[in-house]
Amino acid sequence: MRSQKQRDLLLSGKKLWNAWRKEFPDVQAVEPALHEADLHGMDLRNFDLHGADLTEANLQEVDLRGADLCGADLRGANLSGANLSGVNLSEAHLRWADLRNAMLGYADLSRADLSHADLRGAFLEGALLRNAHFDEVNLSGVDLSKVDLSRENLRTAKLVGAIIGIVRVSSMPDTSKQPVAPDTSSNVAPEELQPVHPAA
Repeated sequence: MRSQKQRDLLLSGKKLWNAWRKEFPDVQAVEPALHEADLHGMDLRNFDLHGADLTEANLQEVDLRGADLCGADLRGANLSGANLSGVNLSEAHLRWADLRNAMLGYADLSRADLSHADLRGAFLEGALLRNAHFDEVNLSGVDLSKVDLSRENLRTAKLVGAIIGIVRVSSMPDTSKQPVAPDTSSNVAPEELQPVHPAA
């Protein structure tokens, strides 16, 4: 019942929703409960969703530009095709989230947990990923050439067909023990998945 009431409030618009969040600033007491909510295709630009429970929610193709999702629980959520450009997702829980083809350009994902998340086809240019968790994340086919991963560990990440370019990476997967089959859907061969240093 509480989840339905909060979903109805969310559907009433940004002004009422954000006013409600300001009236009850103690997130621990009134943490928005939107577990399994169907928000497919909604316009949630500039909504205050920090700390919200959006586990297994349907956020497919949702426009979340300018939204605050700091510390939000998005485990198992469907965010495929969502526009998260410039969104604050710091410390967000995104384990097992579906982020295929999501727009994450210049989003703040610092200290976010992306373990087991599916980011195939996601746009990550300029995203802040410092201290993010990448255990078993799927980055196959993702253009990482303009992302600073110098502090990140990608040892267990799936990078088949990923575009590495000049990106700085602290730890790449050990392909000597686990050879990767060529991805015929990409122009990037497995042997090319190494950091490329510009000529002096």
